[in-house]
Amino acid sequence: MKDKIKQLAEEINSRILSNREELEKFRIEFLSKKGLIPVLFTLFKDVPPEHRKEIGQMINELKLRAQEIINEAKTALESDQQEEASATDLTRPGLEFQLGARHPISIVKNKIIDIFARIGYTVSEGPEIEDDWHNFSALNFPKDHPARDMQDTFFIEKDPEILLRTHTSSVQVRVMENTRPPIRTISPGRVFRNEAISARSHCIFHQVEGLYVDKGVSFADLKQTLYYFAKELLGENTKIRFRPSFFPFTEPSAEMDVSCNICKGEGCNVCKYTGWLEILGCGMVDPQVLDNCGIDSNTYTGLAFGMGIERVAMMLYQIKDIRLYFENDLRFLKQFGSIV
Repeated sequence: MKDKIKQLAEEINSRILSNREELEKFRIEFLSKKGLIPVLFTLFKDVPPEHRKEIGQMINELKLRAQEIINEAKTALESDQQEEASATDLTRPGLEFQLGARHPISIVKNKIIDIFARIGYTVSEGPEIEDDWHNFSALNFPKDHPARDMQDTFFIEKDPEILLRTHTSSVQVRVMENTRPPIRTISPGRVFRNEAISARSHCIFHQVEGLYVDKGVSFADLKQTLYYFAKELLGENTKIRFRPSFFPFTEPSAEMDVSCNICKGEGCNVCKYTGWLEILGCGMVDPQVLDNCGIDSNTYTGLAFGMGIERVAMMLYQIKDIRLYFENDLRFLKQFGSIV
């Protein structure tokens, strides 16, 4: 027994307790209910009577020494913490946080909204999950129109009448149903089409569509509005052309091209090597669409236009791949400046 007590004493005195984990481990090993020192008290009953006084005193001294080592270690650790806290310079400036940057799509969207706000257009918004009436039927899309096919539209599986909107024209329908002319509004928002993803197209993109309904609105008003918009956004040197086109909800219809500032008219993969980039579709609102929305087409006429924000941003920032907008690459996003 004496040899065991001396061995434990040497082991206790050799321990270095440098942190709270080691301190707790030491306490459990030597002083817990099943620790090495309490076990000695259990074995004490087997010690011969003539040696009990001496052995008992040795065990008590061993226990006191273990407790003393624990107390000393606690005091040292608390002292180290106080010194560390007092050494902290509270006047030092905090860590610098990098500011984020606005996404190029948000920047261009806000520029477009600002340009049209100067000539009296308000902003209208609507749901991204739409019904067939607002997305197709009210806009003169016949039942067999290709845009209704699964290859172009994301339909909700349990209800084929519900779909992810393919354009923000659905917002214009809602505005016309609930507002009396004159109406002058733009509808920015995210739209969805079941298209292959490439450098020039994506299944998710953003649009801004415009609508002006009043008495005496003409195609001349449409052209002047879009000339103003293109010059304000892309610069006075931008060349513009209109080409006849077809949309179910406008008649007559046109597409507006601007000179490609990425290649300066030389031809690149973005403009399909033509030197021109189509940035929006437009036309006079079909009278049937006005009637569908409860507006008398014999009294009112309207103009409408719509553009993809990604396509405009590609022009402004000379970006050749639309997929960059959706990859969240910080090296790309940091190029567009701080949010403040």
